[in-house]
Amino acid sequence: MKKWLILLALPVVTALVWAENIATLRNAPLDENPEPPYIPQVLNEDIKRERAYPMQPPTIPHKIDNYQVDLNNNQCMHCHSRHRTEISQAPMVSVTHYMDREGNFLAEVSPRRYFCNQCHVPQTNAKPLVENNFKDIRQIIQDKRKEQ
Repeated sequence: MKKWLILLALPVVTALVWAENIATLRNAPLDENPEPPYIPQVLNEDIKRERAYPMQPPTIPHKIDNYQVDLNNNQCMHCHSRHRTEISQAPMVSVTHYMDREGNFLAEVSPRRYFCNQCHVPQTNAKPLVENNFKDIRQIIQDKRKEQ
């Protein structure tokens, strides 16, 4: 009977010991509550950032606090729709946002692309949590030319 208890308890003890050695971004053991991290400020510079990985959706270079994006209204489209970009001088959303699943062009933004914050996020002054060595193809080509 004691052998069975030991065999049943062994995985639990192993898991607890293993959990103590898990690396986290919390910088504290899981059973402690560290000081909450600084909340980064949203940048309002209207300057586009380079992308951090291939096919990354562009980040939003301005504040979007209190923007209404719901079934009745999409405030992003007040500046970024096809017929408003000349007045606002904002970049137009990609033509892919005006296509349905079959590739047909629509008069308005596709319902599957309507909620902008599904993919696009505001830029902040946050420091990266992990290192990123991504180089876009333009940078790779420049580096290769310098090597020659």
